[in-house]
Amino acid sequence: MIVGARIDFRLIHGQVGNLWANARQVSRFMVVDDQISEDATQKQVLRMATPASCKLSVLPVAKAAENILAGKYDAQRLFIVVKKPETYLKLAQAGVKFDQIILGNITSMDIVKSYNRNINCGQDDVDALAELANMGIPMVIQLTPQDNPVEFKL
Repeated sequence: MIVGARIDFRLIHGQVGNLWANARQVSRFMVVDDQISEDATQKQVLRMATPASCKLSVLPVAKAAENILAGKYDAQRLFIVVKKPETYLKLAQAGVKFDQIILGNITSMDIVKSYNRNINCGQDDVDALAELANMGIPMVIQLTPQDNPVEFKL
């Protein structure tokens, strides 16, 4: 069961690893990123940031979609974290269903649109967010679980 789907370029850190894990009773974090899934050092850093009470999967997009669609995590409380909106677009296009995507921190080297101080998007981000919206996937801006979610509008 997917209990959270968050975009945060920092991936797992104090806010995600502690606040979101507790608020959503997360049993497994999944970081979905093609490059990080091949980087042993980055995976080790993510393991250290993951609470001891949670399992961690670091997977490329195709494998993450395959595992989710096969029901591999159905008995767990899965919280997915990605760096960029494009990753959720690829997962959605592969057939993964999301009740909601939480926008936390998005940053780009080539900012074309700022939605607030934490969401600064490049054109690829804007395009992916627009496509996710066109697919009917609700998105909210919410830094911490204690913050009131604000509906995201392009």
